[in-house]
Amino acid sequence: MSRQAIYAIGVLLAAAAVTFVMIALRPEPVEQEPVAIIPLVEVQPYTVNTGALEILGTGTVQPREEVSLGSEIAGRLVWVNPNFREGGTVGAGAVLFRIDPSDYQNRVRSAQADVAAQNVAVLQAQEEVTIAERELQRFATREANRGAMSANARILPPEGLAVERTGTLAGDAPDPNILATREPQLRSAEAARERARANLADAELALSRTGVRAPFSGLVRSEDVAVGTMVQPGQVLGSVVATGSYEVRVSLSEQNAALIPGLFNAGGANIPASVEMEYGGRMWRWSGVVDRADPILDPETRTIDVFLSIPNPQRGGVAVGDDAQAAGAAPPLLLGSFVSASITGGASQPFATIPLQALREGNTVWLLSQGKLRIVPVRVIQRTDDLAFVSGDGLGQGGSVIVSGLRTPVDGMPLRAEGSAATSGDADGE
Repeated sequence: MSRQAIYAIGVLLAAAAVTFVMIALRPEPVEQEPVAIIPLVEVQPYTVNTGALEILGTGTVQPREEVSLGSEIAGRLVWVNPNFREGGTVGAGAVLFRIDPSDYQNRVRSAQADVAAQNVAVLQAQEEVTIAERELQRFATREANRGAMSANARILPPEGLAVERTGTLAGDAPDPNILATREPQLRSAEAARERARANLADAELALSRTGVRAPFSGLVRSEDVAVGTMVQPGQVLGSVVATGSYEVRVSLSEQNAALIPGLFNAGGANIPASVEMEYGGRMWRWSGVVDRADPILDPETRTIDVFLSIPNPQRGGVAVGDDAQAAGAAPPLLLGSFVSASITGGASQPFATIPLQALREGNTVWLLSQGKLRIVPVRVIQRTDDLAFVSGDGLGQGGSVIVSGLRTPVDGMPLRAEGSAATSGDADGE
């Protein structure tokens, strides 16, 4: 055997000996029970309430009253109110613009002269009637006397014939012609005077329309006037929006509308409501009431339009938030702004308010009760972009709802809650 083969065998034997010694001297492993990995979940507490429920929606601020202004007469504008500009405010009864009154003043004077002339004509006709009555009276008296003298000079006819001719023999004069009394002439003069008075009233009315006034206090939404402009009747020169109150149209589903008691009663049954608008990075709130609900279902969206009335929208809103004291000057409610609306309603059964992400597929929620998962079916009363209002017997009086996800949720599986919002076992939905 060669020397190299002997060296190789020696190395192998030495390695085997070292391996045997290491195996013989190794420590015995400590036996440990396997640790179960319990999933960690994020939870939020909830409570079950009864009574009032805020029905939430969105809408756009629109005018309650808006009128288009124009002239009822033709003419040239000679004056425009400085406040009659887009974005300006005008008071009720304020003159917004004037039309040159010269032509209409002349018409009034002409009509006044016609009335005066017709008054004289009526007086003259009345005097003529009086004179005619006197003349006819004298004529009748003379004819009566002449008839009496003729009757005494003749032989009286038999009684029957006398009866038939009594009127003639007695000397009664025939009725005078109606024209002889001058009554038709008097009535014609009086009719002409009434026509002149009507023309004077029309002329005075046209003169009063040379100044166009605001029908109510409002905000000028648009205007198209300037001094020297020729205007025609019916020409729209601007529009004014009443600032006494604004409207907000909110579209609600049938399910949400059913939660508002007395919604279709006259006047909205004074149901409280409010709207919130974002301005300058802050939310501002205005109070209002439900004015009415449209009883016609929208054929496209299958929703019910509810109209909210917001009084005094120019007064400024109330700041919403913890730092409301440092909000600064309150803005007015802006026309055309997109707002969030809240209407006071009510649910007939207890309900819980949970985050929207806690609502699972199939209208179920995951509750953490005594360290275990409970999958509870619920009925969704209302949902918004952030919240869901649900009811169900399995919600109990309150507890913790799971808002995080689980890969394979199984009813009764153990869970751990993270943070201090809730611990396993702090919720009892039984």
